[in-house]
Parts: sequence; structure tokens; C-alpha cells
Amino acid sequence: MSVAVPPVALPAVTLPPALPPTTRRFRQPKKNIPQTKAERDELLRYIREFVEREKPVPPIPGDELRVLAERIVKETGIDPIHLDYTGVLLSNEIWRESLASIPYDRRLLLMPKCLRVESKCPAPFDEFGLLCKQCGLCTIQDFQNEAERLGYAVLVAEGSAIVMSLIQTGKIEAIVGISCLPVLERTFPYVEAAAIPAIAVPLLQDDCIDTTVDIDWVWDYLHLTSDDKTRRLNLNALHEEVRTWFTPESLSTLAGAPEGEAETIARESLTGPGNRWRPYLTTAVSQALRADPTAPFTPSIQKLALAVECFHKASLIHDDIEDGDSLRYGQATLHATHGLPAALNAGDLLIGEGYRLIADCGLPAHQIAPLIRIASHGQRDLCRGQGAELAWQQNPSPLTSGQILEIFRLKTAPAFSVALLLGAAHAGALDENEAALQAFSEALGIAYQIKDDLEDHLADAPAPAVIIDPATLASPAHRPAVNLIACLTTERFAGDRDKALNHAQDLLDRYKEQAIRSLQDLENPNLKGLLRRIIGKIFTPLEVGSWCSEATKAN
Repeated sequence: MSVAVPPVALPAVTLPPALPPTTRRFRQPKKNIPQTKAERDELLRYIREFVEREKPVPPIPGDELRVLAERIVKETGIDPIHLDYTGVLLSNEIWRESLASIPYDRRLLLMPKCLRVESKCPAPFDEFGLLCKQCGLCTIQDFQNEAERLGYAVLVAEGSAIVMSLIQTGKIEAIVGISCLPVLERTFPYVEAAAIPAIAVPLLQDDCIDTTVDIDWVWDYLHLTSDDKTRRLNLNALHEEVRTWFTPESLSTLAGAPEGEAETIARESLTGPGNRWRPYLTTAVSQALRADPTAPFTPSIQKLALAVECFHKASLIHDDIEDGDSLRYGQATLHATHGLPAALNAGDLLIGEGYRLIADCGLPAHQIAPLIRIASHGQRDLCRGQGAELAWQQNPSPLTSGQILEIFRLKTAPAFSVALLLGAAHAGALDENEAALQAFSEALGIAYQIKDDLEDHLADAPAPAVIIDPATLASPAHRPAVNLIACLTTERFAGDRDKALNHAQDLLDRYKEQAIRSLQDLENPNLKGLLRRIIGKIFTPLEVGSWCSEATKAN
């Protein structure tokens, strides 16, 4: 006689505050701007390499800047229609080091009023521009609050007269601005004449309505400081370097040659496909907290990075078995290839291998203990999260979206937490950074899982049903998965999948913003700068939207 399994009682997470609706609106950029964020990021990367190679000295006259921009257009093969945009990015990078050397309290953040929600904005204007009322309807207040916290003067105003008057007082020595290309073209001569470091993040449209901007660029330039030595870190190159540690040859060098069939199977998992986000995070945090972030990697950090990936791949092996999945990264799962007993054993072996690598990483004994604590607590929390999902699968009653997010927190956040905290502990800077890194990991982990769900459902057919007949649970292949999109579709939007996807994107944006805000308590500029950049690397960056009354009237 079977015993009925009671429904799972799970708490629901406390959601971050809603973001302004303007942050989630999307419009195509103007034709004279690269259309995708990936294209713009790639162009910026090339320009930075160009400036590093050619070392132009600011200020650059407009005609000389154009010649250099034309060279970049020719070398990259981009559409010549992007010449002016290229020139703005080039000017930014030429001034980058100069801006970084100027204290925050000698800088001005200049924003256009078209970032506000025109129809609802309660803020009045005076002779100095918009007086933000902190209503939360747009992102102006987020930029303003962070800039003022750092020490910036902040203006929400149009035109160059007021800016030039501030410059002439001698109180402002550098400008970070947001503006459209036509305005930037008109103001360039003034900035050139004043020889003042000025960085401008171009709006992606110039029609003053629903304008957008690459928000991660705004944040990066806003926080730019010579104290942040991670600015010289090439995050893409760092990620590629970490990937090279997972070839069979590198693993044999760092961890020893595999002994026996069980270890050979486990190594197969380690060398297989994967993003390597977690070992990358461990390495990046450790590098950021070093006196010289660009110094060569030590064998100890390499072994810790391997340990993190061992834990992660073990969890994937076990997860695939528990969920009855036959594919992972488009390839057959380990239990599908080698059988269930061998796969279970390989997963268990990888957990042991992770702890062996920590113990043998070469650090002094007093540093090993915190590393073991971090890894063991993370392993325990991960299993609790997986256990909650397995318990639900035994009696798949409807879950609320809040309960699903709680499972995400338990299942995904610990892996990021372990990766980040191990990096901080390796650098001997755990105590002062642990609380902030824990908060960051929690928001990052939930956001990452939402992103994963969104990508799965945007690529596939309509979402599966949330509830499956318990009779089908006898076959692991039929076990239902905890699924946010499916839940939202049935829980809140009466079968409207498009609305569910939009709401999931809203939740993703909220948790990304929460991750950004959790960095405010970090005192180390290297670590703060690095993690802010990593958010932009992992996720498709947010874009800021707004309305402008002049354009509205014109239309």
C-alpha cells in the first residue's frame, strides 16, 4: 500500500521593488548606431585596443578625431554610417584615463530630461534644470542617487551654457554625460576648447521619445577611478584563460592524471561543454583583490577554480539523473552514456575531488579552514534546494511564483556564493566582503535561473503544463520540472504565455538591479568595479527608456 506524500510547504521569497516601466521598453537604435548590444560592445572593445596601441593624447581636435575614427571604421569593416558613433566612443576612451584620475567630487553627471516619464513626472524645472522628486518612475533618480553618493554634482538639463559656467567656476574638472549624437556634435567644440575630460554615453535614439541608453556603460564610466585596478583586466581574455584549464592536458597538470575508469568518466564531465562561469568568478574575485590584478595566476587559485567546477559538474550529473534528462549542452548526459551507477559514482567522485583540490591547493592551514566551510555550506544549501524540488515532484501541487523563486534561491545562489567567497578567501579578504558577496550571490543566482528559464522557453514551443499526473512519476523522464514561465502562465495570466514571459523579464531586471545595489556596501573599488562589469558580461544589459514632451508634441 502506497503512502500519500503531503504537499511541500515552501516559503516565498521577498521580491525586490519593481523597476520603472521605462527600463523595460525596447526600441531599435537609429540606423547610424550599431543595432545590437553585442555589436556595440565589440566595437567598444576594438576602440579600447586601438587607444591602447596608438596612445592618442587628449584633447584631440575634431578633424583629427574623425581621421582616427575613419581608420577604425576601415579596420573593423563596420558600416561607415556608424562613423560619428565611433568618433564619440573613441573620444571617450581617449579621455578615459584622465577622467579616472579626477576625484568624484570634482565631476559632473549630466543627464537629459528625456530620461523622465514626461506624462507623470512631478519634478519642476528651475534655472539649473530638472529638480528630481525621487518618485521612482524613471532611472534618473538611480543615476542621481549613486552619483551623489560618490560625490558628483548632478544636473538634468539641456544645452552647454550652464555646463560651461560650472566649468569656469573651477569646481568641475570632468563630465560624464548622457546625450544623443546631434547634441554631442554641437557640444564637442566647447569641450575641446575647455580641454576638460568628458565622457558621453550616446542615447540610442535622437528623437527625444522613448530614448534608450546602454546602462552598463553609464555605470562603468560613473564609477571609473584610478583606484580600480581591474579596469586593466580584460574580462573576456580572463574567461578564455580559465577555459583553457579544463582541457585534458591542463587537468592532468593541475590535478594529476586520472586513475582508473571512475576518474576517467568524471574527467569526461569536467572537460565537456560549459560556460565555466563559476571558476571564472572565483578567479576574477581573487585577482581583483590582489595588489596587482594583472599579475600571473597562482597554482592555488587554479586549483580552487577546478574545485568549484568539480562541485558544479557533480550537481549537474546528479540533477540530470534526478530529473531524468537525457541531454545536457546538446550532448548525451553521463548516465545516458555510462549508465546510472557509473554516473552517480562519478558525481560523488567529483565532490571528493573538489575537497581534495581545496586541501592540496598550497595555501597555509589557517586559510584552508574557511575554504572548507564555504564549500561545505554551499553543498548543503544546494542539496536543500534540490531536495525541495524533488519533494515537490513526488506531489506536484501548484506552486506560486514566489515559491519557485525560493527554489531558485536555494538551488542556484549557493553555487555563485561558493565561487565568489572562495575567491575572496583565497585573497585573504573574506571577513570584510562576505556579507555583501552573499547578498550579491543570492540576487545573481535567482536572476541567472530566470534567464535560463527565459532562454529555454523563448527557444522552444509553448511552456509545458505545471501539473503532471502523479501516476506518471514512476518514470524519471516524466517528472515535472519547477518552471517559472509555466507557473506564471497559469498562476497569473490565464494561459497568456506572452504576458508570462514579459513578467519573467521584469523579475529578471529586478534581481539584476538588486545585485547591482548589493555592491554599494563593498569598500574595495577593484572588487566593486569587477562585479559590476561581470553583471554586464553574464546578462544582456538593461536599457533605459523615457519620454520627451517636445517630440511627443511634434508627432
